Amino acid sequence: MTAPDVRWPNSLWAAVTPPGPELPQLKGSEKADVIVIGGGFTGLSTALHLREASVDVAIVEAIEPGWGASGRNNGQVIPTLSRVDPEEIVARHGAAGERFVGMLRDSAATLFDVARRYQLNAEQEQAGWVQPVHSPRRIKIAERRVRQWGKVGAPVELLSRDKARDMLGSDAWYGGFWNRSGGHINPLALARELARAVVKEGGRIYARSPVESFERRGDRWIVKTASGEISGRALVVATNAYSGEFSASLVPEIAREVVPVLSWQMSTQPLSDNVRKTIIPDRQAMSDTHGELYFARYDARNRLITGGAVIGPGDKAGRLRSRVTERLQRLWPQIGEVEFDYVWNGYVGMTTDFLPRIHRLGPDAYGWTGCNGRAVALTIPLGNELAKAVRGVPESELALPFTTPAPLPFHGILRKLAPLMLLVYRRRDAREIA
Repeated sequence: MTAPDVRWPNSLWAAVTPPGPELPQLKGSEKADVIVIGGGFTGLSTALHLREASVDVAIVEAIEPGWGASGRNNGQVIPTLSRVDPEEIVARHGAAGERFVGMLRDSAATLFDVARRYQLNAEQEQAGWVQPVHSPRRIKIAERRVRQWGKVGAPVELLSRDKARDMLGSDAWYGGFWNRSGGHINPLALARELARAVVKEGGRIYARSPVESFERRGDRWIVKTASGEISGRALVVATNAYSGEFSASLVPEIAREVVPVLSWQMSTQPLSDNVRKTIIPDRQAMSDTHGELYFARYDARNRLITGGAVIGPGDKAGRLRSRVTERLQRLWPQIGEVEFDYVWNGYVGMTTDFLPRIHRLGPDAYGWTGCNGRAVALTIPLGNELAKAVRGVPESELALPFTTPAPLPFHGILRKLAPLMLLVYRRRDAREIA
């Protein structure tokens, strides 16, 4: 496999974000104490936290830090999972689940703390995250989440319909809840700034170096690319939704646990100050309870960043522009004419039960997958936990609910059929099924 060309998506983030650090390819034979495969949020956080403990660490990244899902998402910093709440997590994983819930509760605060500590310039705004409900029945979702997350100490509050209207500038929702610790960032800037911090702290990042294989040889892990190899005492596989995109044989047991689904993002032209002050006036991140998710947040230039889903052949971006324009004008009539400067997409790693998968892969080796659309906040503290794991912290002290890899049967077929779930979600939304 030759070194891939670096072609960034035509995204807002790629257009406005300063370049990351210049990074070498992996060539020849190298050594490190810990090898991390993948230069997204998880890998970068793992490496940064290892450097805080003076551990020699090297990341091997297929393209460039932030090229994959970490640099393509909406940038919402959400300190929950998408559907599963604390009681179910603890029921499934016991004490490890309790520790994981605590990590998740603090995940947004952890991200913003890391950004402050390392003076990362990622357009971060800790303005909170709002989940409004789109039908009267679904207020039960908000009530459940407030009860469960409030019980474990999260800064959550139930919203009446009037309060949701004031917060969002729209009558479209029937209340909801919000978490004050959430917010939003420029995700590509976060990835590039984390990469810069890793290098500054003495870590190594090898870019444009797709990993072809890894194996255990004696007491060392050997990671091979087309132009070199690196050996290490410990290994972290942090490739998430892109685990099978460069080498189908890299970690098939993990790659087949998730279904990579394309998530489309789009940004409007900057809104005028008068209009912006009437649409999510306090600049929270927002994603609601639709199965076909409605979501929005601002960037630093007052563009409204939203998106949607689309299936079928043809001009998907064009059809999405039309559909989302109609949606925005219905939610916020005051927005007027809508023009999108950028439309792009990236994979989200979805699991069947909306829970992440965290695994031991062998002696001093760990991996995970299954962000389910919640990677931004989750991955920063998760990287810290993985760093602790490879340093030998006892499992009883880790917020890592380990499971055995369980590849999905007929994975290839499921991947092709997954987009059709959009039709199911649309039907459920129309029928207001709680």
